Amino acid sequence: MLESLKERVYKANLQLVELGLVVFTWGNASAFDPESKLLVIKPSGIDYDKMQPEDMVVVDLEGSKVEGKYKPSSDTPTHIELYKHFKGIEGVVHTHSEWATSWAQAGRSIPAYGTTHADYFYKAIPCTRKLSQLEIETAYEIETGKVIVECFETKKIDPISTPGVLVNGHAPFSWGKSVEYAVYHAKVMDEVAKMAFRNEALGNKIPIDEYLLEKHYQRKHGKNAYYGQK
Repeated sequence: MLESLKERVYKANLQLVELGLVVFTWGNASAFDPESKLLVIKPSGIDYDKMQPEDMVVVDLEGSKVEGKYKPSSDTPTHIELYKHFKGIEGVVHTHSEWATSWAQAGRSIPAYGTTHADYFYKAIPCTRKLSQLEIETAYEIETGKVIVECFETKKIDPISTPGVLVNGHAPFSWGKSVEYAVYHAKVMDEVAKMAFRNEALGNKIPIDEYLLEKHYQRKHGKNAYYGQK
């Protein structure tokens, strides 16, 4: 079942390690199949160097395992919340990458300080509010997904144009129109987080001019985008 998608999710998880976004088993990638309404995700706590494509787990949108010999990632309920509410995404990645996680643990959004940020994220990369003790103790992973959705709704941020978030006190999640794009955005977010940290260390806390951000984002992603080849 979904063998091709399992292969892609397997490769995406390995790429997280190759890109330096994951240490030990601190992360996961998933992909959603809109036709079957099923998702494929990394098994929980399995070492990356021991995984095989057939070890990926198939889960439905209710969180029930459909196929697989292992338990799915413990973050599966969070992934499901994002697939349910962020229409158009077909890949989600969670890491504890060094730079983005530092901003999450500080409870700070990542400001758009330059054009590298603007090329991929249309707004500051938001940080959610803290989860309450009740939310953590009742349904931690589901509530993590809900607080991400709440963050985007409250701040009126489009999750397609700003494909990443920092969970307060925790770590980043990213997503995209495929699992490959979700990995890509995870790496860009960590690089942007590093640049923003250094920017502030150099004494600047003034975001990029709105018109420059607009130009850089729209030339890549707008209806009249002209960056790259057709």
